[in-house]
Amino acid sequence: MKRSDQRAPDLKRAVPARAPPYLRALPPPDAIPPPRAPRLAEILLAKGTISPEAVERALDSQRSRELPIGEILIIQGAITEAQLLEALATQFGTRVLSPGECTPDRRLAPMLPASLAIRLGAVALRRAGAALVVITDRPDRGEDIRQALAHDGPVLLALAKRADMQAAFTSVYGNDLARLAEARTAGIFSCREWDPSRASRRWLGAVLAALGATLLAPAIVLMLLFGVALCVSAANFALKWLALHKMSRPRPSTANSTPPVHHPAARLPVVTILVPLFNEPDIAANLLRRLLRIDYPPDLLDVLLLIEDGDSTTRHALAEASLPPWMRAIIVPPGQPQTKPRAMNYGLNFARGSIVGVYDAEDAPEPDQIQKMVTRFAQVPPDVACLQGQLDYYNPYHNWLSRCFTLEYAAWFRLLLPGVERLGLFVPLGGTTLFFRRSVLEEMGAWDAHNVTEDADLGLRLARQGYRTEIVETTTFEEANAAILPWVKQRSRWLKGYAMTWATHMRDPAQLWRDLGPRKFIGVQVQLLFTLLGFALAPVLWTLIVKLFGWPHPLDRFVPRAGYLGIALFFLASQALTIHVAWRASALPRHRRLRGWIPTLDFYFLLASAATLLGLAELLIKPFHWRKTAHGRYSRDGQAAAAMQDQSDPASSFNRTSNAVER
Repeated sequence: MKRSDQRAPDLKRAVPARAPPYLRALPPPDAIPPPRAPRLAEILLAKGTISPEAVERALDSQRSRELPIGEILIIQGAITEAQLLEALATQFGTRVLSPGECTPDRRLAPMLPASLAIRLGAVALRRAGAALVVITDRPDRGEDIRQALAHDGPVLLALAKRADMQAAFTSVYGNDLARLAEARTAGIFSCREWDPSRASRRWLGAVLAALGATLLAPAIVLMLLFGVALCVSAANFALKWLALHKMSRPRPSTANSTPPVHHPAARLPVVTILVPLFNEPDIAANLLRRLLRIDYPPDLLDVLLLIEDGDSTTRHALAEASLPPWMRAIIVPPGQPQTKPRAMNYGLNFARGSIVGVYDAEDAPEPDQIQKMVTRFAQVPPDVACLQGQLDYYNPYHNWLSRCFTLEYAAWFRLLLPGVERLGLFVPLGGTTLFFRRSVLEEMGAWDAHNVTEDADLGLRLARQGYRTEIVETTTFEEANAAILPWVKQRSRWLKGYAMTWATHMRDPAQLWRDLGPRKFIGVQVQLLFTLLGFALAPVLWTLIVKLFGWPHPLDRFVPRAGYLGIALFFLASQALTIHVAWRASALPRHRRLRGWIPTLDFYFLLASAATLLGLAELLIKPFHWRKTAHGRYSRDGQAAAAMQDQSDPASSFNRTSNAVER
């Protein structure tokens, strides 16, 4: 047949009368191309919706972005979503459906796999005789949508608002994606197979054996406990000293120094930020204000606010706020366990960025933080899969507990964690201010939804696969937990997660040794197991305080006077190192007033002993229970966070602290 004899099929005749009117019929592949439709900008100009200057600005941005001009115009505030959809309806010869018309037929889900539906921005809505009605907010992808559909008949495109599209995704694919989020991590690396009943039987057997041994030979059991406690303390002392020693030496030439370099816009990637929220009535407005301070092109920013399906509190709080176009609220379908990592696994399906970051609800990152992370990723080799920022508190002077918490964080994030990185050990990640190469994150199976310290677990899995984590010189300010009982509950979750992570990865110690090598393997034992044992056995060592008053101690029959002298000298050295680390870590002007509280840290760490026992008990009863930390209780007005957030300095706080150590 000659081309001149070909005619485009009459698609309207193929669609029965009950098909929704004014929907665009996608032509089959062999159809004659239709005349060129008016461009979107031409339609908007003709309607008087925008000015020529706004079009020029949007076109200028589009030259360095892989974004449709409509999205750019919305982000720049030139048009609204309703105006964009109205113009797209004119351009593509279709119409915009109301929310009530966007309820999809779930039986059509197999026609378009979830990953393709999300990537293309399309959902099969319903059948209309031989035709299939598809809703989308990207009609420019019509041909890709038609090819992806498992449908041979006519396809009709209709437009829907972004919120209606998200609701349709959740309705059709939400439950399946939620189940995948619960088991995204490979079973050999996940703790989801942890059996509390079996663990309880083992622990009960161990406790009964210990009690029996204590009844038969109490002195020997006590001596063994002290011996283990001293060995654990010595190992923890050695790790702390080695980390400090590494930080006291001149920086290696490869050490990161990330000045605020401004790349050409064409080189900047899209960055997705996952922000899990749960029962946050007091934090939503402050969170939005803090995120709006981020200095990164908004059309390259993709912030996903992850909200649990039954969390009406947070949903109502966010409903009162006006989200910018680069923020989206993602409703996480119900399921178990209801944890932060499960929510992030679900949200990852909707991420647009090649870099994925994580913030908590109360976070106040320095404005140039994302720019620094993007710059650093461009500088480091591909095996650096994760960048960890520093954490600090914006309410350090609330009370004694917040002061000690701030000192602990300063020591950890400014000295010890960077020292651990320089030692070549695995980096137990913090739960926020983390940035990943998305490709590696997905390769790793993202987060273990059942691990209540998913951050430390992911850091260990990265190390097992040969990837590295770097500490970057940028700070996020958080709210310090300033009440004892909530603090103990929060710390019990962290330490329970450490125990779960250690037990999961030690199911095959030989394989862990092969994956990590001797140095990192030993480091895992000290960083995870010995941390738990150190806190759990600290009260045993504290009983030696009776010797200061000349009172007898059960160890007297085993330990001579010279032995007690050696133990005392070790305790003095350990205390001196703790004070030295805290003093150095509090070198910043905002921390110096905390130094007078350093001697009280020993009493603060006793709280961690109580948290350890609570965490280990929960491990046997409800291992996957997530003890939620309430936010917004100790800094309700958000002014302290804003003040700290704006303290971004060209000479980073990390650098100043490190230099203080090196001197």
